[in-house]
Amino acid sequence: MSDKQEISSSGSTNEDRIDEDKLMTFPCDFALKVMGENIDNYSDYVLSICQKHVAGITEDCVHTRPSRNGKYIAVTVKLIATSRKQLDDLYIELNAHQHTKMAL
Repeated sequence: MSDKQEISSSGSTNEDRIDEDKLMTFPCDFALKVMGENIDNYSDYVLSICQKHVAGITEDCVHTRPSRNGKYIAVTVKLIATSRKQLDDLYIELNAHQHTKMAL
């Protein structure tokens, strides 16, 4: 009988790993935060991408806040996430925009 453990490059064993799909229970409330350059219509772009992936998103779900010097804008969208794939797809599409600096 073999009690072999797989060890990753970070030194953790397969017993130490957390199943990422179990970290969140879907559906769930989720606040998507996106930071980008403060250009015309950037928040509209974020809203349109969210509407493409999540039903029922309106302008009322979006909150924006400019940076201190006004160069960047933080856009928060409150939504109901239905799956990990849905969130992954949102992050991929949002991060593909040339003016997006990060999405959390």
